[in-house]
Amino acid sequence: MIGFFIVACEVLFWIFVLSGLSARYLLGWRRTGGILLLCTPIIDLLLITVTIMDLRGGTEAGFVHGLAAVYIGVTIAFGHRMIQWADVRFAHRFAGGEKPVPAPKYGAARAKRERQGWYRHALAWVIGVMLLGTMILIVGEPDRTEQLMAMALRWGLILGIDFIYSFSYTLWPKKQTDS
Repeated sequence: MIGFFIVACEVLFWIFVLSGLSARYLLGWRRTGGILLLCTPIIDLLLITVTIMDLRGGTEAGFVHGLAAVYIGVTIAFGHRMIQWADVRFAHRFAGGEKPVPAPKYGAARAKRERQGWYRHALAWVIGVMLLGTMILIVGEPDRTEQLMAMALRWGLILGIDFIYSFSYTLWPKKQTDS
């Protein structure tokens, strides 16, 4: 059930984003569009509430319970950036806004962008691990929450790999080739 709920929350996130942008740019309802965009954090609250209720109801924590914490951490850390990305493109396409500036591909600008992405990933990890820890404390039965601790460790490993990848651009900046 939680796996389905995570997918539903992701779909709802994009429905709110697209509805907000449509209201803002297609219908000219700036306030309504803003309100719809501000509703996206409610989805995170709903997901964590349902996840905790499921665990408190006696369900043994599984991968999907941990995935709920990952999802929330990622949406908090990256959600605003994703909405800004969509907003610029929507404004350009439907409201005569400026053409989106492409992401830098080379040099110091690319290295900076990669580092900023890692910082956001680290923030997502901290938020997610705090949620995982909270779920472990709320359940209060270590035997039932082993998967939550395993999720934190797996995600920590992924964060470490991302660190190496992201900061490699600082040490060895990608150079533009003549073609």
